[in-house]
Amino acid sequence: MLNSFAQSKKNSIPVIPLMSSDLESWLATQNDTTKNWVRLHSFTAQAGKFILIPAPNGTVAMVLLGIASVEDIWSYSALPLSLPNAHYQLVDSLQNISQHQACLGWALGGYQYDKYKSSERQPATLEWPVSVNRPEVEQLAQVIFMIRDLITTPAEDMGPAELAKTAELIAKQHQANYRCIIGDDLLKQNYPSIHMVGRASSRQPRLIDLRWGEQGPKITLVGKGVCFDSGGLDIKSASNMLLMKKDMGGAAHVLGLGALIMSAQLKVRLRLLVPAVDNSISGNAYRPLDVIRSRNGLTVEVGDTDAEGRLILSDALTEACSEKPDLLVDFATLTGAARVALGPDLPAFFCNHEETAQNLIHHAQQQHDPIWRLPLFTPYRKLLESKVANIHSTGESSYGGAITAALFLQEFVTPKTPWIHLDLMAWNSKNSPGRPVGGEAMALRAVYALIKQKASAALLN
Repeated sequence: MLNSFAQSKKNSIPVIPLMSSDLESWLATQNDTTKNWVRLHSFTAQAGKFILIPAPNGTVAMVLLGIASVEDIWSYSALPLSLPNAHYQLVDSLQNISQHQACLGWALGGYQYDKYKSSERQPATLEWPVSVNRPEVEQLAQVIFMIRDLITTPAEDMGPAELAKTAELIAKQHQANYRCIIGDDLLKQNYPSIHMVGRASSRQPRLIDLRWGEQGPKITLVGKGVCFDSGGLDIKSASNMLLMKKDMGGAAHVLGLGALIMSAQLKVRLRLLVPAVDNSISGNAYRPLDVIRSRNGLTVEVGDTDAEGRLILSDALTEACSEKPDLLVDFATLTGAARVALGPDLPAFFCNHEETAQNLIHHAQQQHDPIWRLPLFTPYRKLLESKVANIHSTGESSYGGAITAALFLQEFVTPKTPWIHLDLMAWNSKNSPGRPVGGEAMALRAVYALIKQKASAALLN
């Protein structure tokens, strides 16, 4: 439960958000004591910075918070775990700040991962503004917390079985249909690539399949669920293996987004597909240059056992397209190349449908949820040619790795299916307000807004 909000209380301390351009005009309305205090401490209303203004009796009279814009989210996140543990009230001195964004930022600023040790402190509480849709903010914050918790949990406690149990609990909560194909049953039901990648682990591979909703557009979400990635026989170095508990970040996003859609009761026919595996090493581990016949019949030559995510996604994408969804979205911590190109905080996305791509960009901008489109550059498809199979999983070139990975996945998506592929970090490598080191939800709000729009548009038609 969120513990950074409370009902209205007497003697709540006002929090006044200000952009740097508005600071002087605000100060002009204040007494000399406040003016001198602000100037003495060189407060300039820089985004995310705040100052406590004392009352004559030594208590806090008010808090000034610097924000980047009226739609800012993250500046508010600096407050809940930094302010004195008291009750606060948002005062809109600018008359047009987004109180929804402010409350979301405050909620996210109260997040602490406490599975293995107690939280250091309780967050300061904020009074709910009357104009804010509380259930909407709480649902979104809770889903982001769930995604962060799933990704941050060590692989020992978040393997394929535990990931499947999480999906089953979500299904029960929302009266969704849940199915899971495990171990050798993957071969019997023609998911050979998922089985091949996961067969070397003592923890059996599986395909999680959740369905919900009976009307509206078909929305299918696919998430990469590599619960730990050793690199397989092309083993990773110690430094590159260190964070590989987060390689199920795509699966965490899909489960969280699905839970958000179901909680909001969007009028869609939702399907979640999560191939959940460990990429381990044993006597039956798959090998470089092995050839596998994938679910859609294409033969795939394995270029690198450390490029396992695209293999398990290929079977799941094939199954997803069998039902001709109106929108197919996959989330995956897929390539280091995307991080080299765009850094850790900016997810790359690829899309085969121009209108869908532009709509997603629009919603990302509206939600202040950054993404960047990379091209499905067809001439690079030749880099995936194989002398012995229909396609090579990685190709021999080290250039354009995020693009060639997306082109590989596109081979398993039917051309008429609007498809978005998100290649993301799913991890904060440094602390910043509301975003502590650990698992992170990325592009979630943008994709949710896109799906919400599609559901609303279907109701009007």
